[in-house]
Amino acid sequence: MIRLLIVDDHPIVRDGLRAAFEAEPDIHVVGEAANGREGIERAAVLEVDIVLMDLRMPEMDGVTAIRALRHSHPGIKTLVLTTFDGDSDVLPAIEAGATGYLLKDAPTDELLRAVRAAAAGEPVLSPSVAGRLMGQVRRPVRAALTDRELQVLALVADGASNRQAAAKLFISEASIKTHLLHIYDKLGVRDRAAAVGEGYRRGLLS
Repeated sequence: MIRLLIVDDHPIVRDGLRAAFEAEPDIHVVGEAANGREGIERAAVLEVDIVLMDLRMPEMDGVTAIRALRHSHPGIKTLVLTTFDGDSDVLPAIEAGATGYLLKDAPTDELLRAVRAAAAGEPVLSPSVAGRLMGQVRRPVRAALTDRELQVLALVADGASNRQAAAKLFISEASIKTHLLHIYDKLGVRDRAAAVGEGYRRGLLS
């Protein structure tokens, strides 16, 4: 019997997932949690085998919870189930220790197979996520950030607006915007928050 914990901040999603597993003789939903912190606590108490984890939740996000679970309970496997498949979502989750990564539009049969595969220790990736990871592997290594781009990224990480960053570096706001576009491209992200997160992940920020 596979003991499953559902971690998602939307009650309707949790109800739908529970219903999908109810008829399965080898899968038992032993509990639910509304955020990563609750998920960690309940995973330990309920002695679960698999945690079905959303990524973007209040109090504690999925990636942080995955990393904490891998450290405290390495025997528990985590399967991400989310609506997001961007580089800034997929790669951190896999690196944090997720056994698999599925999207919420996956058919029920695919979800059931994924849970069983994860329980057996097999990695599971939705086709779009697998394609994205292949693209990462095949993509040439991006150029390193220039000293100026690192300065801009550090200011953004400190909460500076484009205008404030421009004033501190004695350049125009247009130049700041251009530097940010180059930073996004090199880091493979689409916005300021993701750039800062990727900067910390790569050790570009301290």
